[in-house]
Amino acid sequence: MNEIQVLLKTFRLLEAVSQNRLRAVNHTLHCTTMALTHTLGFPRVGERRELKFALESYWQGATALDTLERVVADLCEQRWRRQADAGCSWVTSGDFACYDLMLDHAAMFGALPRRFGLDPSRFGLADSFALARGTPEQPALEMTKWFDTNYHYLVPELEPGQTFSLHASRYLAQLNAARRAGHPVKAVLIGPVTFLRLSKCAVPDQKLSLLPALLEVYAQLLDKLRHEGIEWVQIDEPVLAGDLEPEWQQALRTAYHRLQSERPRLLLATYFGSVLPHLALLTTLPVDGLHIDVVRAPEQLQPIAAALPATSVLSVGIVDGRNVWRCDLRRALHTLRPLQVERGERLWLAPSCSLLHVPYSLDSETRLGSQVRSWLAFAYEKLDELEVLRRALVEGEDSVTDALTQSDTAVVSRQQSRLVHNDYVAKRQRAIDPSMSTRPSPFDARIARQRAALSLPLLPTTTIGSFPQTPGIRAARAAYKRHELNAFDYLQAMRAEIAHAIREQERLGLDVLVHGEPERNDMVEYFAEHLFGFAITEQGWVQSYGSRCVKPPILYGDIWRPDPITVDTTRYAQSLTDKPVKGMLTGPVTMLQWSFVRDDQPREQTARQLALAIRDEVGDLEKAGIRLVQIDEPAFREGLPLRRDDWPHYLAWAVDAFKLASCGVRDETQIHTHMCYSEFNDILPAIAALDADVITIETSRSNMELLDGFAAYAYPNEIGPGVYDIHAPRVPSLDEMQRLLERACQVVPPQRLWVNPDCGLKTRRWPETVAALGSMVQAARTMRARLQEQGVDQPA
Repeated sequence: MNEIQVLLKTFRLLEAVSQNRLRAVNHTLHCTTMALTHTLGFPRVGERRELKFALESYWQGATALDTLERVVADLCEQRWRRQADAGCSWVTSGDFACYDLMLDHAAMFGALPRRFGLDPSRFGLADSFALARGTPEQPALEMTKWFDTNYHYLVPELEPGQTFSLHASRYLAQLNAARRAGHPVKAVLIGPVTFLRLSKCAVPDQKLSLLPALLEVYAQLLDKLRHEGIEWVQIDEPVLAGDLEPEWQQALRTAYHRLQSERPRLLLATYFGSVLPHLALLTTLPVDGLHIDVVRAPEQLQPIAAALPATSVLSVGIVDGRNVWRCDLRRALHTLRPLQVERGERLWLAPSCSLLHVPYSLDSETRLGSQVRSWLAFAYEKLDELEVLRRALVEGEDSVTDALTQSDTAVVSRQQSRLVHNDYVAKRQRAIDPSMSTRPSPFDARIARQRAALSLPLLPTTTIGSFPQTPGIRAARAAYKRHELNAFDYLQAMRAEIAHAIREQERLGLDVLVHGEPERNDMVEYFAEHLFGFAITEQGWVQSYGSRCVKPPILYGDIWRPDPITVDTTRYAQSLTDKPVKGMLTGPVTMLQWSFVRDDQPREQTARQLALAIRDEVGDLEKAGIRLVQIDEPAFREGLPLRRDDWPHYLAWAVDAFKLASCGVRDETQIHTHMCYSEFNDILPAIAALDADVITIETSRSNMELLDGFAAYAYPNEIGPGVYDIHAPRVPSLDEMQRLLERACQVVPPQRLWVNPDCGLKTRRWPETVAALGSMVQAARTMRARLQEQGVDQPA
């Protein structure tokens, strides 16, 4: 080989090496500069609650269905446009529901309860409201909490041998509308295993036998999506964050192997906790990507990133979708950089879960203190945080210097602020001792004294607390907030409403009365307004169910109560009647669960602070002569961790918080609590440990099924199972209530039973409230007379 040939070969070798290096450099640049962002879901009620008002207008007959449909179309377009403007690689579609997504899936799969007599092939939006709200002939579907959130979903009713059929026109129309608007679309579905597990089957042991038939309609739907040109489908399986028995793990394997062909690419979405216990299962499922929540469970990121195939997408839920605090962007970047090097465009950035659980935007918040406001991020701001993270990874931190500086400043400000830390509260917490969480006497001794003091009949009747919030009440409150109504005139207006509620209850013949809560905008927000450590928003609305929206207060600092909150209104109500009036309070666990709670200290520590504030209020009510105090804890079950191994710790501090709030009273003062819209049978020992003298529970939608667990456990104290559902305008008949009351008397000794609705009456109107309560009182009297004929009477 001559010198020229050697030089030529050397040149070619160098050229090849250079080309390989160039390809490697290009690949590295491509991998390290690509990062994609998306959201798992978005709020749907509208920035100004447009969906709420459109729904209620339609239900009242004031507007036509097509008007509601136009509002829905506008809201969907706004949601997609905001995601696109924030730089999301896809807009998320299919996650919008006029009432509830589980309800929509049940309709889409033809799983309609026979009792409603509806044809799946002709099922429309108006029919969905029949299932959600009931009809004159049929009560609504059961409603319960979506995992450990305050969002309520409607429980599909399945039966052995259930048939499924696909009716996806409404779902597909939503996706196509997003595509016509020019957006790249990622479709969202609730996964088949989550849908099935959260449904109710008349024969529970046969529920899993329905999976093959259900998978056929999922397969048909995915095939349709593929033909429509949908590239990615996010398929939500949040059940993976909880305990799964072996047969349900096998159901996941069966489901995704059945769905592995003839479909778009699947992003399996998990959230609300760690999925590490199912890691071996997850890495074998034939899906194209996995979303994990590293806000709730940061410890799962590294093991999952290491185990997930390199060809799979890893979607990291790095921004908190459940709470309103800003993301610490520096800290998030430190977490994301190694993953970006490893996965490149297969790393997706997202909120931890759907943004359904947070308000829309801080833009409407003009009254928040500047310091607290600087610590917050709502849905719009969270999308912006994702874009900052993406740009920092792709273009370098210099491209987002201002945003990173603002994040750093907010982190330091919150850590050091005297708004957050209060020496007085810390001193009170250190002074807590176990004796503060124990009543002076056991229940048997207390109840004897309470019965002697109250002189109530067998099966005493009461309500849960609130009465209708009429347009007049809302108008007076709004005028007062706008300073158009002075404090004295507002007080007089509220006292007039209290007097009306007392008169109506006396006329109906209720045994234990309430003042009706006209002055309260919300059972959590009202108390938060009177406690230090809370901030209240103007437009921080979040959907609870259907058209029901709540405005969770922001718990940012140490909690203390400067003055009594409810004593004046309750004492005034008691002055109007000789019958006992209950004081009405919200319990510490519910205050915690239904607020955007601080994340800089353990939740149990915050619960103790709340308990001390409520304890002070209970004591002041007792001093004012109030003989019954109800401390509502509807969120007690909701706060339960998703994995059973974590239950004991939660239940210990949650029970202790309630007892700390309630046990500082004399034996003669009767403590009530209320719980609703959750499954309680698996935590009955903890509920009994609360040692409330009376518990009222929601049971009517389940036909008193929930009461069976209390009976089997031999719940020791008094109990009021709800005899009618208040979340629908339907007024149940006297016969229905009597039948439920008869069943209650069969499973619980009548001497320990109270008679009441399922929940508060805030959302109802006075005519239906009066009609329903009248029937309830009559049902109690009829049953009382029948029992007395049998020789059953109230024990002394």
